[in-house]
Amino acid sequence: MRFRTRKNHMIDFLFPVALFFVFAVSALTVILLATNIYRSATEHSSLNYTAGTSLSYISEKIHQSDENGSVSLGTFDGLDALILEQEYDGASYFTYIYTDEHELKELFVKEGVQADASRGRPILQVKSFEMEAVSDHTFRFTCTDDAGQNAASVVTARSTEAQ
Repeated sequence: MRFRTRKNHMIDFLFPVALFFVFAVSALTVILLATNIYRSATEHSSLNYTAGTSLSYISEKIHQSDENGSVSLGTFDGLDALILEQEYDGASYFTYIYTDEHELKELFVKEGVQADASRGRPILQVKSFEMEAVSDHTFRFTCTDDAGQNAASVVTARSTEAQ
């Protein structure tokens, strides 16, 4: 019986090593691409969060308080504010939504009580928040977040006083 001895060639060693390195580089490339995509998505989501959330919040508050003449723009404590009037147990209450020191704030007070802007509850950090009445029951809100992203919304109070 004759035994054959197998000769080891250099390619027998280099091919699996080269294949391993190709796989490792491919896996690393996929991980780096996925990381960049995730980072981009979270940054975009974060940029849209502040401006979009503040406008959604304002819109929802207007629709919740949408009764005859209960939604208006005005001022209190020297600041422009969205003023929402509600009635609970026969007493009138006002909700003021305004910006103070780069924060969107909300203050809920009973009619006749002195409103102090510094006592408002912070909602979100904003660079600026502008309000304007487009018509009697339509309001335009523009928000700029800390990153400089702008968002705008037009909200209409659907309830009107009987003619």
